[in-house]
Amino acid sequence: MDSRRAESFSDGVFAVAITVLVFNLLPIADKTANFLTVTGRPGHSGLIHYWPAYLAYVISFLIIGIMWLNHHMMFAQVRSVNRPVLFLNLILLMGIVALPFPTALVADHLTGSAGGHGQATVAVVTYGLLMIAISVSFGGTWLYISSHLDELAGSRPVRRSRMATLRFVAGNAGYVAGTLIALVSPVAGLIIFALLAVYYLFEHLPEPADEAAAESGTNDG
Repeated sequence: MDSRRAESFSDGVFAVAITVLVFNLLPIADKTANFLTVTGRPGHSGLIHYWPAYLAYVISFLIIGIMWLNHHMMFAQVRSVNRPVLFLNLILLMGIVALPFPTALVADHLTGSAGGHGQATVAVVTYGLLMIAISVSFGGTWLYISSHLDELAGSRPVRRSRMATLRFVAGNAGYVAGTLIALVSPVAGLIIFALLAVYYLFEHLPEPADEAAAESGTNDG
């Protein structure tokens, strides 16, 4: 199958996941209206109380957006995809499209006002477990593609970089660390997830080799 079909389908899933995130913010308008009714103060005075929702939205938006960037780089390496790539990609997308769910949990429970510290811990740990699953799926998909580039790239020049792959996959350990830290401090765990998004912004997958580099025999691996 042409890789462009798989990438187009994936783009649609990313677009849905990143759009659904904003739905968690929409109820805040009603809540601030109720705040005005109960307290007699302007609704914007109560907006600050919903900072966990804003934080969760920003972090998840960045995570999905940066994953989309790296997903694009991953599929830019190939011209065709086989059944294993399609299956691995489907598992990856299943995790990404589920990310708004733990984002909503974090938004509702991070401050501990709805169920106490225990609920905040459960919310962020759930977020972390999903991130671990997504990162393992992402890493597994890339490792399969990079080990079958000769078959999948066709006539496209390829560039193998073992160190770039190692650094990219090794970042997955950060999600495990963030999830474990969330057991003690949910806010600290969420901050680690945000920092990992920044890490993956700069530690991206290798770019496809250009024709000139291929002709000169450039190979990082």
